[in-house]
Amino acid sequence: MLEATNITKSYGSLQVLKGIDVQINKKEIVSIVGASGAGKSTLLHIIGTLDKPDTGHVHINGQNIVNLQGDNLANFRNRHIGFIFQFHNLLPEFTALENVCIPGYLGKNDQKKVEARAKELLSLLGLKDRFDHHPARMSGGEQQRTAVARALINSPDIIFADEPSGNLDSHTAEELHHLFFKLRDDLEQTFVIVTHNEQLAEMADRKIEMKDGKIFSHI
Repeated sequence: MLEATNITKSYGSLQVLKGIDVQINKKEIVSIVGASGAGKSTLLHIIGTLDKPDTGHVHINGQNIVNLQGDNLANFRNRHIGFIFQFHNLLPEFTALENVCIPGYLGKNDQKKVEARAKELLSLLGLKDRFDHHPARMSGGEQQRTAVARALINSPDIIFADEPSGNLDSHTAEELHHLFFKLRDDLEQTFVIVTHNEQLAEMADRKIEMKDGKIFSHI
């Protein structure tokens, strides 16, 4: 599904990624671990189209995403990729349902179908009674599950998560971790997750450890 080859990235004189090769298969949960500064988030942002490498190629379903620009890149990202971040990034002025619908609206999909899909996903994630709640009226776990529903709204090929449980208590984090595997099994969803959470890293189908801008080991 995803193949990245010879990915390098520097910021000024600091070389953050030093020739990364990685492959992600469909319906796979892969964790990326390593000390702070190892290059984990930089790699995630590049393979997730949020940043460009200095050298190398990234293919998702055969499409070289490094060459995409402007509207073509935005449209590809909207249709094929979902994102989950540590701090949810929900828009406070919108309800849970509205937040989940936004990527669907941006993709110019039918409004009624988008809203029906959003309700289906929120219900699946245990948020049937939170459709009309704004983020300020939801717990951290509820906000993060809303963010998961938002990532799923366009049925993406792959979801990238950057420290998705880093802002949650241990019990809520464990629930979120198990949710990822339920979504993998029920929806055949693929996840690439940067995490410092050892439990989540060990649960993954594969663990990629990074050190000093290189892949140190695959487990």
